[in-house]
Amino acid sequence: MPPTAKLSAPERPRSVVETLPLQNQPDPVQLDNIKAQLDLVLLALEALAGIGSEAMLQAAAELHLESLVADRVSLWRLRQSSPLRKGQGGRKKLDVEEARAIVLITCNLAKQQQELIRRAVALLEQLAEQHREPHQAALLGDYLDTFNNLYQERMDDGDATSPETLTHLALKLLIDLLFYSASSGPRRLWLALLDRAKG
Repeated sequence: MPPTAKLSAPERPRSVVETLPLQNQPDPVQLDNIKAQLDLVLLALEALAGIGSEAMLQAAAELHLESLVADRVSLWRLRQSSPLRKGQGGRKKLDVEEARAIVLITCNLAKQQQELIRRAVALLEQLAEQHREPHQAALLGDYLDTFNNLYQERMDDGDATSPETLTHLALKLLIDLLFYSASSGPRRLWLALLDRAKG
């Protein structure tokens, strides 16, 4: 009988990341757009669920992505590479593998918070039907306030962006999070990032 032991050694981190399709390598401008969008999605998760770097690193470990997101410093550099960020003290370059890793981490965290995301979106729909403002629900009011504060604190155009614009962005990201929390979330987010990066 021929030996088959060699077949049972999967390259785990790479195979997980490669579940996200990539037909063409994004150019530097497209990667900048991907960085910016990813950072905003994570910002929304932070604002809604209070997720910090520890939870992100734990998700990286669960997904066997430690080689791409090893510690707080590497995570900070990846997020700080967004062109929207103040000071951009991190590395300017984010490669495709790192971007895909952040997509998987983001969707893993969204899935963990799926119940909270669903509750927030249901509240939003309910208030819209009643022609009431989102701030009138405590959960949504806290989310919007936190999102606005984080955006103004971290982003280059934070002080110049109107509260109405930030509220609109925060609510759009909240609805997006509902889709990204599903089992098909990573693929959906990745394809959305690639699509937006073309514009």
